[in-house]
Amino acid sequence: MGLQSLTHLIGDYGRNKGDDPTMKYVVIVAHPNPDSFTQSVCHTAVQALEASGHEVKLRDLYKIGFNPLLSVDDFKNSKSGEISEDVKTEQQHIAWADALIVIYPLWWASLPAILKGYVDRVFSYGFAYSMDGNGLQKLLSGKSAVLFTTMGNTEEHYNNVGMFEAMRKTVDEGIFDFVGIKVLEHKYLTSVTTVDNATREQMLEEVKSVLAKQKM
Repeated sequence: MGLQSLTHLIGDYGRNKGDDPTMKYVVIVAHPNPDSFTQSVCHTAVQALEASGHEVKLRDLYKIGFNPLLSVDDFKNSKSGEISEDVKTEQQHIAWADALIVIYPLWWASLPAILKGYVDRVFSYGFAYSMDGNGLQKLLSGKSAVLFTTMGNTEEHYNNVGMFEAMRKTVDEGIFDFVGIKVLEHKYLTSVTTVDNATREQMLEEVKSVLAKQKM
């Protein structure tokens, strides 16, 4: 499968939504603990989307055992178009989707390694972006995303250290905008390890509200 075929893969899944309000979502979650608050956010998001009649595919990266290690073969394959089966599967899901919902905890001021590896391997050259004489080509243009990040410290702390601005540049722009995916909202759920259950329940209601108001 060459570069042209990979580009066609994205187009083959495209559709004219017209007046149809239903959409195709891929929900990507990165947390190893099924009892974590991050997973609760994921369950809430999936249920809310399905209740609204949308098609949803869930990609729980730990549950499916996604291999995040970018190999020499991955580099070679991205240029030749000979994509490994696990990467091809994920690219087909993303190509199918109108929008992505990405849910993850903030670990060491960044994405969990498994999610960063997912981006490294799946958002590959020839599928998510390419370069030509006109510069960068954003091959996932037309798709959108909503991001949810769970965080242990307070909103005040993250404001003071510039974390939200840093994540806007490195994640919203550095990853998603780079390949043409429009980030509609990046919702930060702070102090999740110290607040009480009533506050966490309110956060889950906020997750529903964020998704309900989006025009993907």
